Order: sequence, then C-alpha cells, then structure tokens
Amino acid sequence: MRPVRVVRTLAAAGAAALALTALGPVAPAQAAVTRVQTTVEIRCAFTTLNQNADWYFPSGSPQGLVWLQHGFARSNGNVADLASKYATAGYLVFAPSLPSANLFGCTLQNIGNNTDFLGNVADLFAKMGDPNDKLGRSFTKAKTQAGRPGLTLPGSLVLSGHSAGGEAVSYVAGRLRTDSAAGWARVRGLVLLDPVKSFLGSNLDTGLRAVDGTGRMVRTISAPDGTCNNSGSGTDAVQARMHAPFVGVRLTGGAHTDAEGASTDTVGTIACGTPKAENIAVLQTFAVAWATDAFRGTQTAAYLPGGSYYQAQLGAGRIQTLTGAS
Repeated sequence: MRPVRVVRTLAAAGAAALALTALGPVAPAQAAVTRVQTTVEIRCAFTTLNQNADWYFPSGSPQGLVWLQHGFARSNGNVADLASKYATAGYLVFAPSLPSANLFGCTLQNIGNNTDFLGNVADLFAKMGDPNDKLGRSFTKAKTQAGRPGLTLPGSLVLSGHSAGGEAVSYVAGRLRTDSAAGWARVRGLVLLDPVKSFLGSNLDTGLRAVDGTGRMVRTISAPDGTCNNSGSGTDAVQARMHAPFVGVRLTGGAHTDAEGASTDTVGTIACGTPKAENIAVLQTFAVAWATDAFRGTQTAAYLPGGSYYQAQLGAGRIQTLTGAS
C-alpha cells in the first residue's frame, strides 16, 4: 500500500483565520508549520510494520528533533496540537502511531512483553544519523513532500510521551543509554505528559533508573490521580526513581487529555475528561519551555520554582510542585 501523502502548511500571515484538521486554531504570532503524513518502518518479530508517522517542520532550520508519542489506544493525530507547538518553537517533530494490539506483542503499552519491540523503536534513534536507515528514510520522504529537500536530521533529541507513551519513551531512553552510545549522546532530555505505568512489567522503572543521575533533564506534567492514569502510577514512579529536587508539576484541575488539547476526541473526553483551555495552555507552555531548556542545556528561571511564570501558576492554584527522591 502506498503511504498517505498529505502536506499541510499554516501561514503566519492571517493564521488566526486558519485551522488545521486536529490542530485547532493557529494564533497569528505563530510561524508557519508544515505537517506531513507518511510512514516509518519498525521491526516486529520476523516482520516489519509500516506505521503511520507525522512529521512537523518549523519554518526555519530545526533546532532539534522531538519524538512525540501518543498514549494507549490513541494515535498520532491525538497529539497534533502539541506537536504544532513544538514545531512553532523551532523543532522538527516526529510523531508515529504505535500499535495498541498486535499478535506478536509489538505494542506501545506492555500487555505481555513488548521490550523487544521497544528495543526496535530505540533502534530508529540509535541509527538516526544514517539517512539510509529506517528513520532516515521516513524523514527523506517527509522532507521531499514538505518541499524541504536540503534539510538534515538534527543531532539532538528530546523524547516526549503522553500516557503509555511516557512509559515507552522512558524505556527507549534507557535502551539507548545501555545499547547505543551514539543514540544516547543525542538525547537531551525527556518531557513526560501524565505518564502511565503498565499493569505488567517494569518498563517505566527500568527506563527511569537508566536515565537517573546522567544529567539528562526529566520533567513531567501530570493530572490528578484517576482511572486513565492508573491512579497516578507513572508520576509516582518518576518521583520515586528520579533523584532530583524538582521533577515537574501536577495540574490541579487537569484532565488526562490535557496533553491532547484541541486534538482530543469524543472517545478521549468521555473516558478521561475534557481538557480546559487554561490547563492546555499551561501544559504546552511548560512542555515547550522545558524541551527548549533540554536542547540548550539551560534552566530558564521563569519556568522553575521561584520563577515568574511558575509562581503565577502556583499562586493561581493551577499547579502543584512535584519533587523527586531524596
């Protein structure tokens, strides 16, 4: 089957009047973002999956690559809103859809033993410097469709995942540290969005242990405990495994779907709550700011405890501070 080839560009001029399917309205101040829908190959047991994959191109030269992973029983379309915000900030975004059910255990969430499959996902980033490997081929298709043939993949990487995607990106980060020196050297940090720990296995704990103490930034933006985040299991793991005084925030009136923002749907809102505009804005602001800090190796005071933006949200009762293990 031929891959779906769709290119959508949001123009900065007059963009307030435009809307991208699943992305919601685009503010006038935003720079142009191009979304391309194509595929990426991922090994699965003795087969190869051709998974739907979205690429988001910033208007200028990308300042880094963000891998943005959706949650369990969701798709890459459900994180399109946040993907556009990362791209608007100047980052190339790779957002694949990963299976929630598969005969060979090649799934996003651990519902049996998906570690081999996630190891194959990690291999995408271990070999991302090779334009002829799987991620490179997907990028080549996307940049050609986007009319940006001269671009190369950035050399730095931030991993960002929602729900079960938060567990997956954490495990992949750990695999890169243990299995790929070149891949690990590219990782700048993780931004976890209400991460959820699988009922089976220890993927999240394994990944966090591998990353802890390495100097890589790990931050989470969580919702209150509920059914959809397995009673806050992922956030509990971050706080227990990461030895850092500050590991993120909880949105006090948030919903599990905040990370999906304008890209959520009826299934998401019925099951996990309707995101409020103010919580979406706070989540997206922190997610982009912390990814920027990870890429630059900085710590912008405004988005940390004691800083202007942080204290404004704390004072308004929108957030609570999450601390790590002592």
